[in-house]
Amino acid sequence: MEFTMKRSMKSVYAITALAATIIIPVVFSAGSASAQTEARTRGTDANYIGGGVAAGITNGGQNGDAANLGVNIQGRLTTPQAPVSLRGAVLAGEETTAIMPMVSYDVGIAKNTNVYVGGGYSFVEEDGKPSPLGNRDSIVLTAGAETEFGHNIVGYTDVKVGIGAYENSPAEAVSLQAGLGYSF
Repeated sequence: MEFTMKRSMKSVYAITALAATIIIPVVFSAGSASAQTEARTRGTDANYIGGGVAAGITNGGQNGDAANLGVNIQGRLTTPQAPVSLRGAVLAGEETTAIMPMVSYDVGIAKNTNVYVGGGYSFVEEDGKPSPLGNRDSIVLTAGAETEFGHNIVGYTDVKVGIGAYENSPAEAVSLQAGLGYSF
């Protein structure tokens, strides 16, 4: 019973952190969105949510550390007047899910295309069970690219590194993600 309650509270904290990264910028940027009328020549300021594949490519060397294939749900909310975005990611494997609120620094490199680097925290719903990004909570670093093409469509790809993301192992967890999103 205590284990179930601890797991439930951990999930509530993780989902609350992820929701805060989405809700806060929407509230603060609602009034300034109409003031941004300049045409962008480099990069994209698209807010989006999307899904795709997540592939864990490392193994911590212990039981329960196996690299695995899963799915991802990722989102981005831009901040007005700064090259910073709030991001959220959920990487789901066969046995458990890693939930990540993150902040990134975005650089426009071409029309409708950004590269970004960032960091945050990964909350693994059930410690000891493999997700695409390790089997325990950890600091996570990310680097990726996103491009807006067509009407309301964004393609993204990134790599995430979980620092100390395996129980009983000093190894880092590495996961590759790719997907398509709907911009709003």
